[in-house]
Amino acid sequence: MDEVLVVGAGPVGMVNALGLARAGVKVTVLEAEPQIVNSPRAMVYHWSVLEEVNRLGILQDCLALGFSKQDYAYLIFESREQIRFSLDVLEGHTPYPFNMHLGQHKLAEVALAHLQALGDRAQVHWNAEVIDLVQDADGVTVTAETPEGRRDFRADWVVGADGGRSAVRQLAGQDFPGKTWPERFVATNLRYDFEKHGYARANLQVDPVHGAIIAKIDNSNLWRCTYAEDAALPEEGVRDRLPEHYAALLPGHDPWELEMCAPYRMHERAAESFRIGRVLLAGDAAHVCNPTGGLGLTSGLFDSFLLYPVLAAVARGEAREDVLDYYAAERRRTFLEIASPQASENKRLIYSETDPDRRRQDVEKLRRLAEDPDVARERALFTKRLQTPLPDGVSVREA
Repeated sequence: MDEVLVVGAGPVGMVNALGLARAGVKVTVLEAEPQIVNSPRAMVYHWSVLEEVNRLGILQDCLALGFSKQDYAYLIFESREQIRFSLDVLEGHTPYPFNMHLGQHKLAEVALAHLQALGDRAQVHWNAEVIDLVQDADGVTVTAETPEGRRDFRADWVVGADGGRSAVRQLAGQDFPGKTWPERFVATNLRYDFEKHGYARANLQVDPVHGAIIAKIDNSNLWRCTYAEDAALPEEGVRDRLPEHYAALLPGHDPWELEMCAPYRMHERAAESFRIGRVLLAGDAAHVCNPTGGLGLTSGLFDSFLLYPVLAAVARGEAREDVLDYYAAERRRTFLEIASPQASENKRLIYSETDPDRRRQDVEKLRRLAEDPDVARERALFTKRLQTPLPDGVSVREA
């Protein structure tokens, strides 16, 4: 019987699997898809997660595929004002005073390569769709549909990291209370030379109609442009409406090349508990927030940086199971009290504020980021608040 079964081979699942395996815990990963999924989702890793990414031994490989970035700009659409600030205000406060840009599937692929290098400590099963989960006093049995038919997998513990529609969460009997925003987000990957037009590598365009996040993904000049539209519009017409949006969002009149386009609904939700017996939830399986500001993946990574050390300690018999309750309670509290409210405020600022007086106040506050390094530093330090310290007696160590 394996010690831990991880369901989901996205960045959160692969980080947990790699961390556990490096700690000497035998891990099996189940993924419903035939490979790691490449979709236009998260691609900015805040400076605050990079120390732990480095501890896993994968930061340099990730930076070789993506890039580090300090420059930001708020773009005020109605006035065309550009408000720039930089993460260089963090120099001296962290060894990583920069963010990393890299598609989330690339980070998962790097983690997978490192996991496979650990040999028989870990195995990954693709095309394995979880359809049942049963707990007992000694472990958990997970049933999956595989190319060879139905197969049972047995483990001491299960980590559900299988996304917002998590089968693990549903099979464990957990509701997913919260709300769905009225807008539809449309995330697109395109090739366009924004830098030629004076754009920073991360841009947040403020406007209740033409709000958008425009950020460079990698060194091949691939960019992410995410905008919002009325969810009452037919989803099948998203690509037909795309040129109209780009006419307002893209500077200049150069030709653009679309690589990917993905419409999706935005939610603010959290499972009622992140621990159900021998089942632990992490990342989007545990909580989802709208992506403005990149706090969803950041929260999921901070889940992982706490979960794999405490679960490894329990699996090795070095800690009592109540450290898992600490994980569940603290990560849920951090999401509900800090991450989700800030993501909602970010969305209001970028996409949703219709009151002109409130917008003027917002712009005045944003200007202080460019004028006062202390204000910019305070803003940049926010994401560190999403981290949860390890409980006493638990440390990160390799086998």
